[in-house]
Amino acid sequence: MTFEEYAAHDALGLAALVRAGELTPDELLDAALASMARHNPALNAVVIPMLDEARSYLDAGLPDGPFRGVPFLLKDLYVLCEGVRTTNGCRFFEHNVADHDSELVARYKRAGLVIFGKSASPEFGLTTTTESKLFGVTRNPWKLEYSTGGSSGGAAAAVASGMLPAAHASDGGGSIRIPASCCGLFGLKPTRGRMPFGPDAGEGWSGMSTMHAVSRSVRDSAALLDVTAGPDLGAPYCAPRNTRPYLEEVGADPGALRIALLRETFNGTPTHADCRAAVEDAARLCEELGHRVEEANLRVDVESLGFASQSIMAANLLSTLEDHSAVIGRPFTAEDVESFTFTMTEAIRNRGATDYARSIRTIHAVGRQVERFLQDYDVLLTPTMAAPPSRIGTLSLSNPDFEEFARAVTTSVGYTQLFNASGHPAISVPLCWSGSGLPIGIQFAGRLGDEAGLLRLASQLEQARPWFDRRPALL
Repeated sequence: MTFEEYAAHDALGLAALVRAGELTPDELLDAALASMARHNPALNAVVIPMLDEARSYLDAGLPDGPFRGVPFLLKDLYVLCEGVRTTNGCRFFEHNVADHDSELVARYKRAGLVIFGKSASPEFGLTTTTESKLFGVTRNPWKLEYSTGGSSGGAAAAVASGMLPAAHASDGGGSIRIPASCCGLFGLKPTRGRMPFGPDAGEGWSGMSTMHAVSRSVRDSAALLDVTAGPDLGAPYCAPRNTRPYLEEVGADPGALRIALLRETFNGTPTHADCRAAVEDAARLCEELGHRVEEANLRVDVESLGFASQSIMAANLLSTLEDHSAVIGRPFTAEDVESFTFTMTEAIRNRGATDYARSIRTIHAVGRQVERFLQDYDVLLTPTMAAPPSRIGTLSLSNPDFEEFARAVTTSVGYTQLFNASGHPAISVPLCWSGSGLPIGIQFAGRLGDEAGLLRLASQLEQARPWFDRRPALL
């Protein structure tokens, strides 16, 4: 199977070839590994290869799931695969080998996916690029000197380059949508409580983080949601169930939607002219498709939300590091983590339990505010990012210019982070490219539990302005 033949199919398309007997799972794995050998040296997207494990999955016989034989990657962040390292992009966790599967991974395996590696993440997913001292820089296949976004940048680079059609990703402040935007992919962040976090946790970052995937097609994202969504044993809460499979929403008529167009970031950072032009173009496309687009404003208490988000992230970070310190028998030091990571842990030590409780109340209040706003609209429309992809180094957790780093991070999450705090589902759709040839994603956010509506709209946009065959020229 040539690279061009392999890259011409999405994940469901590859699975259909296996079911029809036109290809074997072994041949698909060979194609994925050949593509990885071709592109990974330049991109550094796959940082923990699992070649022996992948062959063992095939030798043991694959389940007859909807993705039987399709190659797949896990993000190297807070997800466990038995016998494989989960480093979280951190030197302190470099030798952290799992003795069991996360429930999400078990569901991937039951669906027939063949996991052949782990993709790069920045340390603990704390920034919107994919660079770490442990694994180095992951590069954007559209332009190698630019960031892939983060924290699911390894997954996005691998998918955009054609190593595989879809890959696991996670999102705590935009970490599915931002890499999807930077790399020209579709990315869906599910509703809070939609995805399983067991058996080791009940939620991610106190409910701000969730997991799903980046993909080249909308239908792959929908089908992956079908095989993974739903509470696991003992889940503390869960999102409302969809009334039918998500895959059936793809191609279904979304109806005439009332869309709120937001031109300004939620945190007050300015929007780049290219991103503003892109969202205006997307608004016109929506109107051409029969939707009603109205300019709107959604104001939140930026100071309270910023304090709450930082407190929750830092408290969870410190807990993770201290728990691992207890396991390996020594405390972590500034040499074990990146400079910004250590700064976060030191800052949170000065905050009390009441600050944490107040932060939880804040994000819950934001969720109610956004949901009230959405009673007048079906979806919100924004750019995914306030600026095109940054150059390598700017967003690094070890950038010595802290002010530059802070400005860049604040800009990159200016449209995305609100929906992590509120828990609402949101997508990034690759509808636009900048004049310099870099992708610019468009974000749509929906009501709590309404991934179905977002998938219907996304598939309509995919049909109106196809992106699947648009590939990086340098690869």
